[in-house]
Amino acid sequence: MPTKPIPALLLTLAAGGISDVALASSPKSHDPSTLTVTGSPIIEGNQTDNFATLSTWVDKTQVRDLHALDVSSALRRTPGVVVSRFNPVGSFGGAEGGAVYVRGMGASRPGSEIQTYIDEIPFYMPLWGHPLPDLLPLNGMQSIQVYKGPQPQQFGNTFAAINLTPEVAKADDGHRGSLQLSGGSFYTLSEQAVFTGREGKWDYMLSQGYSRSDGARDDGDGRLSNGMGRLGYRINDNWSVSGLALHTDNRASDPGEEGLPATKNGDFLTRATLASFTLSHHHARAQGELRVYYSHGRGAALNQSGIDGDTISDFSTRGLRFTESMQLWPQGDVRFGLDIDESEGDVAFRRVAPAPADYFNTPVLRLVSPHLAISHSLMLNDHWLLTPSIGIRAYDHNVYDSSLAPHAGLVLSTDHIELRANVSRGMHYPGLETSVMSQLIPALGDSWESLEPEELDHREIGLRFTPFSGTTFDLAVFRDNLKNRYLFAFPPAVTRPSYINLGRYHINGAEFSWQQSWSPAFNSFVGITWLDSSLKTLPYAPDYAISAGINYQKGRWHVSADAQYQRDMYVLSQARTASSTNLAKVSSFTVANLRTSYRMPQLGPDGEVFLAIENLFDSDYAYRPGYPMPGTSAQIGVRMGF
Repeated sequence: MPTKPIPALLLTLAAGGISDVALASSPKSHDPSTLTVTGSPIIEGNQTDNFATLSTWVDKTQVRDLHALDVSSALRRTPGVVVSRFNPVGSFGGAEGGAVYVRGMGASRPGSEIQTYIDEIPFYMPLWGHPLPDLLPLNGMQSIQVYKGPQPQQFGNTFAAINLTPEVAKADDGHRGSLQLSGGSFYTLSEQAVFTGREGKWDYMLSQGYSRSDGARDDGDGRLSNGMGRLGYRINDNWSVSGLALHTDNRASDPGEEGLPATKNGDFLTRATLASFTLSHHHARAQGELRVYYSHGRGAALNQSGIDGDTISDFSTRGLRFTESMQLWPQGDVRFGLDIDESEGDVAFRRVAPAPADYFNTPVLRLVSPHLAISHSLMLNDHWLLTPSIGIRAYDHNVYDSSLAPHAGLVLSTDHIELRANVSRGMHYPGLETSVMSQLIPALGDSWESLEPEELDHREIGLRFTPFSGTTFDLAVFRDNLKNRYLFAFPPAVTRPSYINLGRYHINGAEFSWQQSWSPAFNSFVGITWLDSSLKTLPYAPDYAISAGINYQKGRWHVSADAQYQRDMYVLSQARTASSTNLAKVSSFTVANLRTSYRMPQLGPDGEVFLAIENLFDSDYAYRPGYPMPGTSAQIGVRMGF
């Protein structure tokens, strides 16, 4: 259960105004002469919880204004986040073909230092240990929250997290829905539908989406299709239950390096199904949730180059999430919970004859993780609030050694200033990928069983300043020390081929953002990120990046523009070998996008026609050498609501 920010006024100011969604239900929203308050561009806001940890929210209004069709597009301008891709629709393989990186974390392959969630439930590819963005649909989601750095009170077994929260019907009875259709360059087509409703004690949400594109280059095509449903029942004023079901089915192709057709690496297909059940309660001094879940899916790499042929990876995960927050004394908050996760899978290596085929059934990995955190708010005087906190998360694994992840924080806040400091430890256990790699490299034997969890010590201080209503400055300065990164090494570095925990490096960084509401009709955002890694070839960690955006409303017209400058950076995956060094780089680039819409009340609430232009100034840029991103492209569309 998310922890409420302190003080609540700061979050309201950080949001930079009232969102379009909140106003859509107002009777005046049908009147074209009524001034509509525009939402914040790029992000909805930054939030500090009672444990002095920072997260960034991207609401569905920002997703709409960015004309994002997938998670990579939705987060591409978020400070501290770097994306990679080479297809307009679809992610190839979950690496440089389509991935998200947070403050330099997430480029390790196999495995990953970040994890993705749907409604706080892990949803990723456990067989190779990394997220697959195509499994994370945007339609039907209320928001995306990026947790930058380890936050043991919220998530375990990861160094950073991305959580997508599904929409829930509004508190009042009634039924609402929206349908968006768009199409344009590269024969790109998209259709997204969302329906929510509430009748008495029941509420529901249904969403369905389909996007496809031929791509800007031959064999750069992709397809995303998904459906999601949620059904809830309010037992009484305090207790409720709900069920969630999600299915996705996707495909992406590799266009290869430009001018080198032999470098094409076939198609990558993903599909997965997630089902969960939640029991929650909300009392005056206690709030909690119990979630149980099960998911299964497949990642299929087809027609790979050389003798690799097809690699079919099937996986399943199951577990539970229990959290409880109790206010046992005035201004105190005790939060405790338990996470249990199990994962397993199998891989079929269908190589090209005469190369031998192979099949491997993984062991079951189980991680049990209880956690406890305590915070207390002290009113120092009529204006200043001090909130110290402390907590710990424990890990018990069925293969690896147990470990502990402590954290502590301090928040000092008043109406216009918030100061925070946080230290935390993130633990990341090796996943199923270590046993799979031992099957591919038999000389590694069972050395994977002797690995230790990777460890990240995180320190961060931050400042939020709201000098006037509608103006918010955020500054974060941090240092991450990563150690025990697992590698596989070969003689003469070691006496025999084996897994070892030798990798270590640190990252210093800073993030600054300025959200400004100039008027109810005009909002702007500027974000700057600086990263400095001791591992100078760390991929997808540019020295600095700048993002900016504006939202402007004039009568029925609404204009959203965003732009980003990103310094040249090393790319490709960070391999797990002891001496791996990335030498591939892409050049610095500046890219801008524009979306303009015309409100049409005849199409219902939020009804509009729109034009979205990507790469407005036809910049040359890429996230991987030889894989140029498309030049200027456009999509036109219509949005209807009821």
